[in-house]
Amino acid sequence: MTNNTRVELLKYMIMAREFDASMLRLYRQGKAFGGVYSQLGNEAVSVGSAMALDPTQDVLFPMHRNVGAHFVFGATIDQMMQNQLAREGSQMRGTDGTGHYADPRLRIYGNVSHLGAMIPVANGFVLAGKLRGENTVALTYIGDGGAQVGEVHEALNFAAVHKLPLVLIIENNQYAYSTPNSQEFAVDQLSKRAIGYGIHGETIDGTDVELVLKTCQAAVARARRGEGPSIIETQTMRMRGHAEHDDFSYVPKELLDEWALRDPVNTYSAKLIADGVISSEEVKQLRDTTLDQMIASIDRTLELPWPDASEGFKQVFL
Repeated sequence: MTNNTRVELLKYMIMAREFDASMLRLYRQGKAFGGVYSQLGNEAVSVGSAMALDPTQDVLFPMHRNVGAHFVFGATIDQMMQNQLAREGSQMRGTDGTGHYADPRLRIYGNVSHLGAMIPVANGFVLAGKLRGENTVALTYIGDGGAQVGEVHEALNFAAVHKLPLVLIIENNQYAYSTPNSQEFAVDQLSKRAIGYGIHGETIDGTDVELVLKTCQAAVARARRGEGPSIIETQTMRMRGHAEHDDFSYVPKELLDEWALRDPVNTYSAKLIADGVISSEEVKQLRDTTLDQMIASIDRTLELPWPDASEGFKQVFL
């Protein structure tokens, strides 16, 4: 891994972090619409996994906590702001601001609210590609709670039988809304379920962006060789509520304090500084520049008009 790649990983994680912080402020000001689903603590998963793909060949099926993956695949800050603030020009035409936007031009197909439903869709995409003789890999995500629904199991079994080039990231955030892991499943690692499907599975530290990248690169390579899908369980912590309406008082403070010490952005910044890849001043400058970009994008977006009301009736089937 080159130093340029390592700096790029940090850059995208900082972008994701600052975008997240901006949305939290805008939500409190009543300027963000719908739910705001923070990815605080998940930046390494989103960025590291998306960096393992070839954006010209592969496809990304992000969930609502994968803003960093959008940035890696080429989404601009302005476009993401327009989506979240439901302004004219947004990819959902202002009808949604909670993460359901997609950009086929960038090979991003974003998310279905019904948890687990993206995995069958990703299956269909790569199955079609396989029938056309293409070698496209799809990467998608599910949380620890969403991993318990039937569609996930059905889709994984189908992908395993047909050796589809699929990589599934299970973001184990420790809580499915207010339900802790201990009340969600009995297995000690969700990746062990891969044995039942006859596919590869492993559990890794989801706060280590380089580990996430290397693990996903190996999974993508297996998929491209025709060896079928992989389950990668990333151990992380959702450091905010399910969405910003949720005060997440059900999470023990001691647990949040423990995971705060493993903050993926801060620990990776410190690692790169210690390794001499980047200076502390350069990290500060990168953060300041990114924040300035967010503020400028917010100002531009808030000046945009609202979409015409007629947009709400398009592509609606009665």
